[in-house]
Amino acid sequence: MSNNTAKKTGVPSVRCKPFLKWAGGKSYLLPELICRLPGEFNCYFEPFAGGSALFFAMQPQRALLSDINPELINVYQVVRTDVESLIKDLSSHVYEKDYYYTVRSVDRRSDFKQWSNVKKASRLIFLNKTCFNGLYRVNSRGEFNVPFGRYTNPTICDADNLRACSKALQNTKITMQPFIDTPKKAKRGDFIYFDPPYLPLTDTSNFTGYAKNGFAPEMQVRLRDMCLELNKKGVNFMLSNSSAAQVLELYKDFNMEFVKAPRFINSKGNKRGEIEEVIVRNYG
Repeated sequence: MSNNTAKKTGVPSVRCKPFLKWAGGKSYLLPELICRLPGEFNCYFEPFAGGSALFFAMQPQRALLSDINPELINVYQVVRTDVESLIKDLSSHVYEKDYYYTVRSVDRRSDFKQWSNVKKASRLIFLNKTCFNGLYRVNSRGEFNVPFGRYTNPTICDADNLRACSKALQNTKITMQPFIDTPKKAKRGDFIYFDPPYLPLTDTSNFTGYAKNGFAPEMQVRLRDMCLELNKKGVNFMLSNSSAAQVLELYKDFNMEFVKAPRFINSKGNKRGEIEEVIVRNYG
């Protein structure tokens, strides 16, 4: 194996966890994902970055994280390159309802575009840690619209974890791009983990507010077609999704396994619980 090839095993250089709470984040599924990783790979790709739980658990030597959400990409780049300035700015925020709505409303103002990348990243983390259910949701104008969340004592600035995440990101490329651009960069021997917005199990469970344009159902078909293309190129991939009938049909020609996962996103506590998800791979 060449020096450029990463192993799935080994102890990460630093212990860290996602610095953002993210709807659909995969911290809960890590044991199931890690035991299904390929034995070795060259470069790791995660085209739906979100909280990047699997990346932070693995800390591969070569990686590319990408997403279409500009605020998400900005906060990753700031954590990687200017974490101390971010920590300083985060420490100025307070958990208070009126203050929350004042900070939330900033993206309605014309001067928001002139804010520094550090201040924008600080705002995103603050809102993420103090909004309802840790959701990231925007309206059709791209404005953050999640209401204030009620917590006992939320940790707005976890300085130690932010510094650890910064170290883990040092050799990682972070780009804003749609998932359909992934095949242009992935090569034989690389490994991709796809964690798209899930196909809803019911008509009322759909949630696509991570970006102002959402994730239309036809994009699920484009993602499957891309997986077929990657398979022909010799690129290994693993994909998570719901157990919706369309998912089972789309990926019927690949290795598919069912796993139990908790349901977190529901305004009613009694509607949360275990549901079945699928993990799809093109390798054994």
